[in-house]
Formats: sequence, structure tokens, C-alpha cells
Amino acid sequence: MSVQTEIKSITVTELRRMKAAAERIACLTAYDASFARVLDEAGVDVILVGDSLGMVIQGHDTTVPVTMDDMVYHTRCVAGACRRALLIADMPFMSYATPEQALRNAARLMQEGGASMVKLESTNMQVETVAQMTAQGIPVCAHLGLRPQSVHKLGGYKVQGRDEQAAKAMLDMALALERAGADLLLLECVPAELGEEITKNIEVPVIGIGAGAACDGQILVLQDTLGISHNEPPRFSKNFLQGENDIPAAIKAYITEVRQGSFPAPEHSF
Repeated sequence: MSVQTEIKSITVTELRRMKAAAERIACLTAYDASFARVLDEAGVDVILVGDSLGMVIQGHDTTVPVTMDDMVYHTRCVAGACRRALLIADMPFMSYATPEQALRNAARLMQEGGASMVKLESTNMQVETVAQMTAQGIPVCAHLGLRPQSVHKLGGYKVQGRDEQAAKAMLDMALALERAGADLLLLECVPAELGEEITKNIEVPVIGIGAGAACDGQILVLQDTLGISHNEPPRFSKNFLQGENDIPAAIKAYITEVRQGSFPAPEHSF
């Protein structure tokens, strides 16, 4: 019997074991019970209820309009179908501006929504917030690289960390967040070389989305993997439904390619 079939549910400890054993972590987003069940039964390790729902579910141009009530509702929908996968919920725009606000809203996502971990887009401002959250027993996934909630400040959806100074700053930030107690790191839209460097230099698992193949795991927006994106699909995504007979088969194909390291390929990286 394989290790995967023996595990009843994925935990933070199991994700760390997978990193240490060089077993790649397969993650996807979900926003409702039906898709969450398909992902969970297919063997996805982590399900993220992302504030990307603002774009793929609500039809907005950015994630900024998503509210805490939206996130609690969709997290609760997904939690009811999650049996094996670790469930992470995004903290939406301006829901963690202060440590006190972050603690209050993270509690909502866990108590009302049923999340096992929360994710927040991180800068220097969030290091103390992460420290206070983890001190209270809240598992945290820190998000570096492209931060979609800051799209208006960044001037669009652009690759981050291209120059040497920006890359060093991102590595330093990853190390600071790890010291603050972050249990997981998500890297979005960074050069593959930087993704590899960060992955090698921190002990917590690193999940990439447009961050190269060397990360400990990969995540995509579910709709992108099925070719039904509301907007133009990003370069780092792939339609796994092509060549498959149904959605469960497409999800299993994604998991297989992540586990084998064949996704992302060079054409999906920066």
C-alpha cells in the first residue's frame, strides 16, 4: 500500500515530510462542494479557496472586490466535501491590515468556514502579523511574488523578482516569514531560477504558480486546468481537459504531471 493511500488527511506535518522526501505536492483551487469532492477524491493534496473566485466565479477584473463574507461562504461550501486534502482559505483584500484584524478574520475562516490554514499576500508589514497568528495556533501560508490584491499598485499582472536586487529582497522576505512561523510559502509569477533558490533555502514547503518546476509543489486555478477561464488563461497554466474524457480524468492527469515533475514545462515558466 502506498503512503498516499494510508494517509487519512493531509496535515502541515505531512507537507513537510513530502518536501523532505522530494515528493511533489499537487494543489488546486475550488470554490464549491461539487468540484471540491472531485479534487479530493482524485488525490489533490491541498485545496485552496482562493480570492481568485472574484474573477472566475464573480466575473470581476481583479480580486479586490472579494469580501470576508464571500470567503467564509465559499470556504464553508468546500469544507463540507473535503476529506483528505488540506483546506486553505485566502484572506481577502484589506482583511489583515493589522495583526488584530488578521486574527479576527482568520478565526472566522477557520471557525465559520472550516479552513485548516489561511493564506495572506505578504510584505514586510505582514511579518509581525504572521508571528502573532502562528503564536495563536493559526497555520499560515505566506504569498510572495505577484500579489493580485496589489495589482493596482503594481501596475498590472507582471512577473516579480526579475532583477538581482528584487530577487534578493524576495529571498530575504521568505526567510523572514519562515522565522515568523509561516508553515507554507506560495510563490506566484517569479523567474524559475528564483523559485528554485527560495525553495532550496527555506525549510517549509514552497508551492509555485508560474514559479518554475523546482518548487516543492504546484497550484493552478481549477478553471484554468479545464480550459474555462473567464479571462485569457495565464502563460503558466495548461488545459488538462484536452485529451481526457472527463473532469476527474483531467484532474488526475494534472496530479500525475505534478508528481512526475513534467508540469510545469519550460513554456509555463519565466
